[in-house]
Amino acid sequence: MTTLPKLPYGLSNFHKLITEGHFYVDRTNYIAQLEAHGSYHVLMRPRRFGKSLFLSMLEHYYDQLRKPEFDALFGKLHIGRHPTPLANAYQVLVLDFSGIETGNGIDTLRRGFTSKVTLPAINFLERYGYPESAQDVLRRLPSPQEQITLLCQYISRSGHKLLLLIDEYDHFANSLLAEDLDAFRSAVGKGGFVRSFYETIKSATQAGTIDRFFITGVTAIMLDSLTSGFNIAENLTFEEDFHDILGFTREETLALIRPLVEGCKLHADAVMEDVTHWYNGYRFHRRCHTIYNSDMVLYFAKKFDRKACAYPDRMLDENIASDYGKLLALFAIGNPEDNYRVLEALVTEGEVIAQQQRRFDLDKAFGRDDFISLLAYVGFASLVSAQSDRMRYAIPNHVIRELYFQYFLVELERRNQLVLPMHELADALYALSGSNNIEPLRAQLERVLRHLSNRDSIRMDEKHLKVILITLLFQTSVWFLQSEPEVNRRYPDVLLRERSPFELAGQHLIELKYAKKQDGEAGWEAKRQEGLEQIATYRALPEIAAMAKLHCWLMLTDGERVEVVEPHAHASLTPANSAPSRSDWTDQNSL
Repeated sequence: MTTLPKLPYGLSNFHKLITEGHFYVDRTNYIAQLEAHGSYHVLMRPRRFGKSLFLSMLEHYYDQLRKPEFDALFGKLHIGRHPTPLANAYQVLVLDFSGIETGNGIDTLRRGFTSKVTLPAINFLERYGYPESAQDVLRRLPSPQEQITLLCQYISRSGHKLLLLIDEYDHFANSLLAEDLDAFRSAVGKGGFVRSFYETIKSATQAGTIDRFFITGVTAIMLDSLTSGFNIAENLTFEEDFHDILGFTREETLALIRPLVEGCKLHADAVMEDVTHWYNGYRFHRRCHTIYNSDMVLYFAKKFDRKACAYPDRMLDENIASDYGKLLALFAIGNPEDNYRVLEALVTEGEVIAQQQRRFDLDKAFGRDDFISLLAYVGFASLVSAQSDRMRYAIPNHVIRELYFQYFLVELERRNQLVLPMHELADALYALSGSNNIEPLRAQLERVLRHLSNRDSIRMDEKHLKVILITLLFQTSVWFLQSEPEVNRRYPDVLLRERSPFELAGQHLIELKYAKKQDGEAGWEAKRQEGLEQIATYRALPEIAAMAKLHCWLMLTDGERVEVVEPHAHASLTPANSAPSRSDWTDQNSL
């Protein structure tokens, strides 16, 4: 079995990565491109996309004090063979604005922001040998803009130039936007301490002290809110030439997967298909291919059990889930009800169409196009295709789809004053996965439907019902859940496929039918027959027929009662007061 390089999952220190022999996809070729493109750059990418590591690489390339290490760090990389004249030419200041407390008022926010400038600035002065008195003066300055001004004065007198690197520039701002829009405007708007800080940076570029900067974040909302206070930065987010600057291409991902599965019964192409379903799908320019989230791929590789040839139990890393979960709060910007409809359309119809918004203006109404464009920034939607300025967006991959349905569960409870006993739902999903017993899930779905608000009941249809069912099913990760997958131009509602490393009692196809109450029993029977015929059609498809241990279910509901039929047994599961006897349908424990 081939010895794999160390996998740098969660590692953003370039020096440690290179010197300790970790796996690294070379992105140093972009250094010359960036220098040729300009001096002041901003790049937005979703969370956990490799932004911090890229900044660390730039820091080590440009830092004057790293010159003796240049060959050791870059000798085997593209830039080591083709260095630019600016290699090791700068004093480098790195700022990171993640982890700032936003929930305790504007004064707490200001102190947190200031500390994120003060400590790196003091370390900078010490590291580059400036007088100790300079550190004392800087500590006494109350605002980050004053501290940067002082720092630039010392740099200017020394005759050096500064490279400024800012990571997670909007981390605190995204939280603040969701919690307190007025506080956001106070901090970022005219006269605010955040705007004053960036105005100071702009002045330092005009004076020539800050020669270059590179800033990363998730969205452009804060950048746009700074307006004229910081209008010198060029946003590379949607530039075709920089599309692959972060993330992994298919070829790069396959180069990691092949040695990972060497000696396994699994084929690299089959594993790549699964990795693609879970972690691919990000496109930032209409003419570019999709790219993989690098951190997600590295998580998979790190957690893959080579001895057992088994996938991770959880394909969604909890750290990623936590990071993305915080971004769900952004769904409250603008009209939450309209935003919910966009999300519902994404999961039921598979795509939404919008005019891409390159700039956000929070002083105007935050509309549907703004929200969809925001989803694309944060990685909850991705560009599929474009015609003129109209863009088609879809959910990029299964990880994001799983996060959507975690959100929908919270919304389902909130909107309907419903508290789902999660242990009972977990038991119901275990009964289906462990013994092919769908009755507990039927009961859980019926419980939800009986608690639905009148408002939701008015707009009841099969798509709405399916969102509820899939929301329940997504609360376990033992299956690979597919909603309306295309199978020979047919679209079964739900497929629950067995996935590594779990060995389940069966795989499942679920067809959901909605019978309107006003159509009575005749309508009920017609929908039942329609569903049974569709299932028979699906069973005849080669891909479906080849699924081992397959159980097909028809779920029939009028919005309150739920009946489940397993066609081959010619039996149904109905509410307890009218349920058939155990002898009338196949014993599920024997399936």
